[in-house]
Amino acid sequence: MSVLGTVTTVLAGMVFGLAIAAPPGPMNAVIAEESVLRGWLSGVWAGLGAMAADACFFVLALVGVVAIVERVPAIRGAAFAVGGLLMLYFAYDAARGANDDHEAATGERRGFAKAFALAITNPYQVVFWLTIGVGMLEPGRIDVLEPLSSELAGTLVVATGSPALLVGFFAGIAAWVVGFPTTLVAAERRLTGVGSTVAYASALVLAGFGVAFLGEALAMLGSLV
Repeated sequence: MSVLGTVTTVLAGMVFGLAIAAPPGPMNAVIAEESVLRGWLSGVWAGLGAMAADACFFVLALVGVVAIVERVPAIRGAAFAVGGLLMLYFAYDAARGANDDHEAATGERRGFAKAFALAITNPYQVVFWLTIGVGMLEPGRIDVLEPLSSELAGTLVVATGSPALLVGFFAGIAAWVVGFPTTLVAAERRLTGVGSTVAYASALVLAGFGVAFLGEALAMLGSLV
């Protein structure tokens, strides 16, 4: 691959990483909560926690370990249950923190553990790395913008099978991990009440996903009885 081709592939991977990282979900809810309640660095640490879980899933998917989660319904159901309970607990924590003007910056890295725990118990991330994630290293093609919007499907299709695509993918996630907390902290400084609003919104998102995950767990485990 030429230098220009490598650069293009890395940039395409960055766009793909941003497209995966940007949509609303439990990970971004934790990043938002940490950013507005404990500061920019705490938000970045939370993002790095989710990113570390992705890196773990990628390695485990390559060696075939995470495939067990997909094959064994009992393990998937247990993962959904643990993930759902964690999300409900962190939803309560976010709502409680929203009542404080600002929590102490002690334990800035606690967001890393929170996001990592949520991500590592998320079966949807397992499925992603079993399919699209590992597929980035296999020869083929991938629609970069489709995860962001179905209307953008087919706009940017790149060849897979190059490590450069994976490097760009994680670089895109890293850019979001830094940029999202930066935007939130800047908004909080300019507008009063943003911190509490974001924290309460994060609590609602986490609670919603928590209930949904517990519902999935009950359905899966109930079918085994």
